[in-house]
Amino acid sequence: MRRNHRLPQGTVHRLAHESKVLVGNAQDEPTRRELHVYTPPGWSERQRLPLLVDMPGFGGTGPIHTAWKALAENVPERLDRLIAEGMPPVVAAFPDCAMRIGGNQYINSTGTGRYEDYLIDEIIPHVEERFGCGGSGRRGCFGKSSGGFGAIWHGLNHADFWAAIACNSGDMGWDALHIPELYLSLDVLQRFDWSIERFFADFEGKEKHSRAEQSCRMFLAMSAHYDPDPRGFRYMSLPADPYTGELIADKWANWLRYDPVLVADHRGGALKQLKAVWLDCGDHDQFRIHFGMRRLHRKLEAQGVPHVYQEFDDDHTDVDYRMNRFLPVLAKALSD
Repeated sequence: MRRNHRLPQGTVHRLAHESKVLVGNAQDEPTRRELHVYTPPGWSERQRLPLLVDMPGFGGTGPIHTAWKALAENVPERLDRLIAEGMPPVVAAFPDCAMRIGGNQYINSTGTGRYEDYLIDEIIPHVEERFGCGGSGRRGCFGKSSGGFGAIWHGLNHADFWAAIACNSGDMGWDALHIPELYLSLDVLQRFDWSIERFFADFEGKEKHSRAEQSCRMFLAMSAHYDPDPRGFRYMSLPADPYTGELIADKWANWLRYDPVLVADHRGGALKQLKAVWLDCGDHDQFRIHFGMRRLHRKLEAQGVPHVYQEFDDDHTDVDYRMNRFLPVLAKALSD
């Protein structure tokens, strides 16, 4: 059942991909992954269409965005509608980067795996060869939350590979975003004598979790990405004294190396190479991400980086409708 069954329909190709770069990853995640690829109505390989790559947020994965949604559009249906309304047609890839710790930041990390390389060296070349799309100047990525972080991280660090990015409510501004979550996590871990392993044993044995427990799991997962500790349970550790909450300077410094607001100090100019840079966020995001996005916006303005920045009257939840704004922007930029 589609929201509008009268629209011309594209096709979702459901493939499987065997990764080489994920072999031996620290979390012992599978190397054979689903890979869904959307082609628009009437698609022909001869069209050489632009390629968009979807980076879902924490707890999500590409194939979730192609699944049926009650009373709403999944991303392929949204693309069908936007194309029918005049958006230039695109191919869209939905890779599976799910992890048992809960989410992916789309970076290379010894604590999680080489997911940056997985996308750039394996998934995108595979899709471009098989579907005759994308290529230099005609590939873009988009994402929300952790996926928004992935999009801005890839833009800052791989502007020679991507040509357009959209960062929707993307993780940034670590002091505003993560430090409050650290304190919340310490209160949860206190019940387990601050043992990460005991917390996960309890968490994975439950059928329902509190908001605080979910936040604790997410914060600990971030530590495996940003500050991997081979001595810690699943490469996780705390960047603070668990009893007092005082930050451990060298460990917190490892986290800060990934804050897009700080990365932009020395990498922001790279975004000038892109055809389109879209940033947006709800103006009362419950994870306080709007403060970090405002900082990044100001820095890019000061550096003369062309970009769109929009705030909207909403929080962090259920904001997929923002794709209606930025997907056409990306598609047009990549088609010109």
